[in-house]
Amino acid sequence: MGKRSGRQSARAKSNKKSGEQSESATLHALFSPSNDEWHPLGDETRDRSYVKNIRPYGVNQKKLLEAMGRHPLVLAVGPAGTGKTYLAVAKAVEALENGDVGRIVLSRPAIEAGESLGFLPGDLHDKLAPYLRPLYDALTDRLGAKRLKASLSDGSIEIAPVAYMRGRTLNNAFIVIDEAQNCTYGQLKMLLTRLGWHSTMVVTGDPDQTDLLDGLSGLPTIADKLDALDDVGVVRLSKADVVRHPLVGNMLKVL
Repeated sequence: MGKRSGRQSARAKSNKKSGEQSESATLHALFSPSNDEWHPLGDETRDRSYVKNIRPYGVNQKKLLEAMGRHPLVLAVGPAGTGKTYLAVAKAVEALENGDVGRIVLSRPAIEAGESLGFLPGDLHDKLAPYLRPLYDALTDRLGAKRLKASLSDGSIEIAPVAYMRGRTLNNAFIVIDEAQNCTYGQLKMLLTRLGWHSTMVVTGDPDQTDLLDGLSGLPTIADKLDALDDVGVVRLSKADVVRHPLVGNMLKVL
């Protein structure tokens, strides 16, 4: 019994020692000295797609990126699919990450595209979500869902309809006014005069796809008038700048 008990005790010690070595080896593989904070389920950096470098796909996109870095107010006018909104949001995220601004403010008119959605259930956020979805999509692509949710919660990113912009002064912010072709002249004038100190504003829109009645969109007139100012960059994109499916550009030529 003594010998058997001794062998069992030795075997237990051996198993315990090998188990400790195995556990130590496993922990060493996961938590190496060079990166002891890493965890396979806790690394949110894998969801940060905003770190991807953006580059222009054409001459006019290059002009737009340069204008946003040089002017406090930029108007990007052109057809659908030319990257106006995406580039503006990407520059806004870049400015926030670099500490150039303290917040991002995104706004667009809550105008339905030729049909009525009727009564929408939920609170204000739920009612406006369908209209602001394109902005959420662009932000999610640049930041990732987790960081976007956190930024919306702490106020560093704000998404609001045009109707809630009157009376505000937007200092230290990067402002993007999307779908500006659905704003009247008076609305655009109100939005443009929200620009405060240390801020950049980018207005994007396609005059050919307005959902307002003929002659009500203020974007073409505003763009023509501001084009004469040295501190305002007006970049006009064309069908050749479409970066969606090639068929989109071809359709725009005949529609």
